[in-house]
Amino acid sequence: MFKEVIILAGGFGTRLQSVVSDVPKSMALVNGRPFLEYILDHLEFFSIKKVILATGYKHELVEAHFGKKYKYLKLEYSTEIEPLGTGGAIKKALALCETRKVLILNGDSLFKVNIGKLNDFMLVQRARCTLVLHQVEDVSRYGCVEADNRAVITRFSEKGKATGPGLINGGVYVLDKSLIDELQLPDKFSFEKDFLEKYYTEIPFHAMVCKQYFLDIGIPEDYEKAQTDFAQFPQY
Repeated sequence: MFKEVIILAGGFGTRLQSVVSDVPKSMALVNGRPFLEYILDHLEFFSIKKVILATGYKHELVEAHFGKKYKYLKLEYSTEIEPLGTGGAIKKALALCETRKVLILNGDSLFKVNIGKLNDFMLVQRARCTLVLHQVEDVSRYGCVEADNRAVITRFSEKGKATGPGLINGGVYVLDKSLIDELQLPDKFSFEKDFLEKYYTEIPFHAMVCKQYFLDIGIPEDYEKAQTDFAQFPQY
């Protein structure tokens, strides 16, 4: 099972400014609680022990709220002094990781992936990079991902270039951290554009499809949906 998790918790939340302002997107309140707490609750359910929060915009608010521990989770911080992009944030946070395979999550979406099954998938496939995909009715907001019958990714389509039902990147990854060094990636880059979409034709990236609950709070409509949906979740 994974021992270390990185959560990208430094998002500014430009599209949420009409309803949430002056806090990182991961700290947007859902029923009086920061969104990030719901992600941490899910990780604790699977007995994760250590979480590295990759912070940036107003990082002091995250640190002041959570400190060094959340329930049974040990928390560490990897803070960007200047924006590094998703890839740069991951690379910086990986320096705090002791294990080779690391679970990585977006801090602005809740995807209730069965982490035990994800671990098994990664081991069976011997995957160096795994994405967890989710089926949606319209991929236009997200872009879509395609994979073959061996669960190897064969195509990425950009946002707006595909419509209708399909599989999207759910923002949950398992990464062999040695890949970042092997490819000599810079300190500032996009994980999606400069790593996933650039190298998937050279390196087998694997995809696991998950049907569990998924919500990205990137737009006001889905942020409001979270207020209703999350109220139904069991309290850990």
